[in-house]
Amino acid sequence: MTGPKALLDQDGVRLTVDDAVATITLTNPAKRNAQSPALWRALVEAGRQLPGSVRVVVLRGEGKSFSAGLDRQAFTPEGFEGEPSFIDLARGSDADLDAEIARYQEAFTWWRRNDIVSIAAVQGHAIGAGFQLALGCDLRVCADDVQFAMRETSLGLVPDLGGTQPLVQLVGYARALEICATGRFVHAAEAELIGLANVVVPAAELAGAVEDLTAALLAAPRNAVVETKALLRGAVGRTYEEQRAAERGAQARRLRDLAGVGE
Repeated sequence: MTGPKALLDQDGVRLTVDDAVATITLTNPAKRNAQSPALWRALVEAGRQLPGSVRVVVLRGEGKSFSAGLDRQAFTPEGFEGEPSFIDLARGSDADLDAEIARYQEAFTWWRRNDIVSIAAVQGHAIGAGFQLALGCDLRVCADDVQFAMRETSLGLVPDLGGTQPLVQLVGYARALEICATGRFVHAAEAELIGLANVVVPAAELAGAVEDLTAALLAAPRNAVVETKALLRGAVGRTYEEQRAAERGAQARRLRDLAGVGE
């Protein structure tokens, strides 16, 4: 064990790596880890810098809140300095607007890579972009003070940072629609009941619960976890027979690997 090594610390994002575990921390607690395009670019860069040895990525936020969502400066006429404002985006071509939103989305998509398992450690507010960032991860360990909310519709917008599909998959269409259309808070007990949270613990025990889950994930051979994640992620888009075939193919690879006769 060499201890944690810092690989990135910029624009409110810090990446540290300790052997098979990477920790990505949102580091602006004074603003409740509000998000901006610069933060999103830093998150993308953190994903690119992950060493191949990393198996589990933990995403956490410093302070009382995981992330209160998009920085309110985004909603001013001038927006963020050096970034296109909402007005600029609206006046651009369809292609430019689509490309800009796609760039924003990149910060929310790589967490589902098959070669890692990502865990969001969520406390306090996880609102809008913060909610979608937690949804971007494979698993969510939540403190008992967690408050999820999707507030985009109240602003006349839609959730567009990759959160709609995982939300529907976790809680079902009707409940997802109700949560998004009303913008209401989902607190810890409900989050656990409807499947948003894998586990809920007292806030003081959040770090320990994440460590326990991380250790459990690392206990199994890496390639077995990678193949299993790929199977489960692809299951929704396959027929039953296609999924059975995918299971057979994955198991054949595992058996050959264990027998030492794989490629």
